[in-house]
Amino acid sequence: MNAPIHLAEQHFIEQQQPKKGLALDKKRYLWAISPALPAIGIGILAGYQFAPKPFKKIFAMGGPIVLHLIIPAIDSLIGQDANNPSQEDIQLLEQDPYYSRLVKTFIPIQYAANLYACYLVSRKSTTLLDKILLGISMGAINGVAINTAHELSHKHNKLDQYASHLALVPSAYNHFRIEHPYGHHKRAATPEDPASSQMGETFYEFLPRTVIGSFKSAIEIETRRLKRKGLSFWSKENELLHGWAMSAAFHTAMIKLFGKEVIPFLTTQSAYAIGLFEVINYIEHYGLLRQKDEKGRYERTMPEHSWNNNNIVTNLFLYQLQRHSDHHAYPTRPFQALRHFEEAPELPSGYATMLLPALIPRLWFKMMDQRVFDHYQGDLNRANIYPKRRAEIFKKFGIIDRLLSNSSE
Repeated sequence: MNAPIHLAEQHFIEQQQPKKGLALDKKRYLWAISPALPAIGIGILAGYQFAPKPFKKIFAMGGPIVLHLIIPAIDSLIGQDANNPSQEDIQLLEQDPYYSRLVKTFIPIQYAANLYACYLVSRKSTTLLDKILLGISMGAINGVAINTAHELSHKHNKLDQYASHLALVPSAYNHFRIEHPYGHHKRAATPEDPASSQMGETFYEFLPRTVIGSFKSAIEIETRRLKRKGLSFWSKENELLHGWAMSAAFHTAMIKLFGKEVIPFLTTQSAYAIGLFEVINYIEHYGLLRQKDEKGRYERTMPEHSWNNNNIVTNLFLYQLQRHSDHHAYPTRPFQALRHFEEAPELPSGYATMLLPALIPRLWFKMMDQRVFDHYQGDLNRANIYPKRRAEIFKKFGIIDRLLSNSSE
C-alpha cells in the first residue's frame, strides 16, 4: 500500500534536484571545440612538417582553409539553435567552473602551437612564402584567441584579466583588454565608437579607424583610471604597460630562440589576427544606432543594437559571440548562459560565413544595407550612417535626410 507513495516521494525529490551536466546543457562537451582549435593548428603544422613537398603549401594554408571554407560549410549543414536557458538554468550555468576552465585551456595550447610554428619557420628549408603562409595560418588561431581574451576580459578576477592579456600577447593587441569592456561597451552602436561600423563604410575604411581609435581610447581610459588614483600614466600600476611588456617579451624571446628568420612570420600572424578580429567587429554593429533622449543622452544598449546569429558551429568556436545582444546587455554573463532575442536583427549567416563578404564592399552592401533599411522600417534617419556616403545612401533608398531638412530651415 505504501509503495506508490514512496515512488511519488522519490519522483518529487528527483524533480527538486538541480540540473547538471548534459541535462543542464546539451552542448556541454561540444564547447571543447573552441580550445581544440589551436590543437587543430598543431595538426596543420605537423602536416606541413611531414607532408611530401607538393602538399606542403596546402598545409601551410590550413588555417584559412579551416576558417573560411570548412567551418562555413559545416555551419550551413548543421544549422541553428535558438534555444534559451531558463532563468534558473542561467544561474546554474554561471556557477559551473567547467566553462571557465575550458576557456583558459585554449591558452597553453595556443602557445604550444606558436612555439611549434616558430620552430618550423626558423628552418633553412622554409621559404619566405611558406613563412608568410604559416603566419596567416597561425594568425587565424591567434585571431580567435582574441575572442578567448574577450571572454576573459569581462571577468572581475585579476588572474582572468591577465590570462586575457596572455591570449593577446602573440597578436600584440593588449590594449583590447582595456578598451573593449570600458570603451566599446559604453559607446557601442554610436558614431563615437571606433569599434562600431557605419552603414556605407567599407571594411578598409573601418580598419584604420577602429585600430587607431581603439588604441587611443585605451590610453585615455587607463590615463583617467590612474589619474583618479593620483598616479601618472607611467605608473607601475598601468595595465596597458603590463600587457605591452608581456607582448614585447614574447616576441623578443621568439626572435632570440629561433633567430631573425621568424620576423616575417611574427609580423604576418599578428597582422592577420588583428585583421580577422576586426572583420568580426565590423560585422557586429554595422549600421545600427542607439537613439538619443530629450537630454541628448544615448539610450541604453538594447537587443536591436547588435547583429545576431544562432548558427551552432560558429557559436561553438566563438563562445556564442553571435548572441551579441545578450552579451551587451549583460557583459559579465559567461558565454554558456547567453540568450537569443527574437527582436534582435539577424545576419544572413554565421560570422564564419560572413567574413569573406565583409571584405568585398559591393557584396557586403548588397547583403546588408537592405537589412539595415528593413530593420529601421525604411527610416534610415535612425541608422548609423557613414558621413561620406550619407547623401548617396539616402538617394539610393529614396529617403529624405532630416539632417539636411533641419539645417536648411
